[in-house]
Amino acid sequence: MCDAMKPSVLVTRAIFPDVIDHLARYFDVDDNQQDAVLDADALKARLAGKAGALTNAADSIDAGLIASLPDLRAVCNMAVGYNNLDIPALTAAGIVATNTPDVLTETTADFGWALLMATARRVTESEHYLRDGRWQRWSYDMLVGMDVYGSTLGILGMGRIGQALARRAAGFGMNVLYHNRSQLPEATERALNARYVSKAELLQQSDHLVLVLPYGPASHHAIGAAELNQMKPTATLVNLARGGIVDDEALAHALKTRRIFAAGSMCSKASPTSIRIC
Repeated sequence: MCDAMKPSVLVTRAIFPDVIDHLARYFDVDDNQQDAVLDADALKARLAGKAGALTNAADSIDAGLIASLPDLRAVCNMAVGYNNLDIPALTAAGIVATNTPDVLTETTADFGWALLMATARRVTESEHYLRDGRWQRWSYDMLVGMDVYGSTLGILGMGRIGQALARRAAGFGMNVLYHNRSQLPEATERALNARYVSKAELLQQSDHLVLVLPYGPASHHAIGAAELNQMKPTATLVNLARGGIVDDEALAHALKTRRIFAAGSMCSKASPTSIRIC
């Protein structure tokens, strides 16, 4: 196939060079190795005439954009989640949509565990305290956190990542509770040493609550003021899911009023990789 006959595709953000090289064997690649963030107008302009797009979770592929791209045949999302894609509109237009499921299960669980530890033990806060030059001498109550070992881990959303977190909890002697749309098989619960409870029980009993449920209209603000008010004042909240799962204003109020002890997040409106320890 000569280069002139190759379909044209857009790679919306920077990616490993060998991926670009591989794509170039089959496509005329319009890459973005300078990693410029494409706003809606720039994305539309760059996609004009393209047969395919390699997108990420920050690229909004909505019905209006889809309608303006008659040549588009495939949108490949470099993410496990795909709420940035209008799947009904893509389907109606005959455009194939793909994602990358189950490629980051253990990696995400590792980051989640690191975030849980940082939140409970105030690791990030302690580092900032030291770097700001505020440390003068030891005191018995300086930056006291919450124990992880022997505590109760609550997991809201017991899919692949939730189960990976539960496996890690065994090394910390934790009591594992979970709530999910459906209860896991008994054999799986035994292997994970996890017990199914209602959402209310999960909120009330967890020392450390980790959110790993998928984001959608039904789970938007699944944790709001009412839920936070049910948690222990000594509890921590860690969000491994999309930012919209938590009502940020309600969480900020809960932290300021010491309704809960601390919160950590891998995703917020401000930044997809932010960490908040309060």
